Amino acid sequence: MTARTVLTIAALTLQEAARRRVLRSLAVLTVVLLVLSAWGFARLDAEFGGFTSGEARMAGSTVLNLVMFGLSLIAALGTAFLAGPTVAGEIESGIALAVLARPVRRPAVLIGKWLGLVVFGSGFVVVAGLAQFGIVRATIGYWPPRPLTGLVLLAAQTVVLLTLGLLLSTAISPMASGIVAVGLFGATWIAGVVGSVGEALGNAGVARVGTVSRMLLPTDGLWHGAMNSFQDPALLLQVGSGIEESPFLSMAPLTAAYLVWTAVWIALVLGLTAVAFGRRDL
Repeated sequence: MTARTVLTIAALTLQEAARRRVLRSLAVLTVVLLVLSAWGFARLDAEFGGFTSGEARMAGSTVLNLVMFGLSLIAALGTAFLAGPTVAGEIESGIALAVLARPVRRPAVLIGKWLGLVVFGSGFVVVAGLAQFGIVRATIGYWPPRPLTGLVLLAAQTVVLLTLGLLLSTAISPMASGIVAVGLFGATWIAGVVGSVGEALGNAGVARVGTVSRMLLPTDGLWHGAMNSFQDPALLLQVGSGIEESPFLSMAPLTAAYLVWTAVWIALVLGLTAVAFGRRDL
């Protein structure tokens, strides 16, 4: 497996992703979200123009987390349905057989496709996220305290989901793999909400639901880390320590141990994908 082969396949994957209808759907959804958020922030500033600078930061911080969740959902939908056809679709169409008939090893094909999807998904998150930050800055004057950290974590969330989508695509159809990946994304978020309720009520058993779900699929954990990077620190001081994690409020940044686990999770799932792809009949 040479680096040149991997990079070539990654570039071809990017070109293929750019031609898919999913990309146009992603672009339309993103533009709609940005336009609606621009209108919403403008109305917020017009209706509550008497905000102090601190109040404006807290309002902008709270609403920004809501909008960024919508952006992360769009990215999740796009990457899940792009990852599905990458393996299963090409096997069903016979393209994979034509490519692998050449002196190209399956791991090189898989890593190249994964890398191309990573660049695509991460690029989408960064560009759309920066556009959203610009809208918030222009309308209400708020800028996140750690924007790059938050965007990197959202990009990592995208990488987690597309890696899962690739694994699923080695076993089931492209459409089914996308649906299952998005379903697991949503289920993990809901489990995180349940865990937050358990923490607020002091119920350790219910709180453990969120903890376990974030270990099995790190998307919700990465989302909470991104939220912590986007929100105004003064908001945490105002709510105090009596409030735990919530769907749109994160009390603490991610630990180094969790970030390491996320990297290990991606490596393990990618390794399983390579094994499954290697055994798949073409």
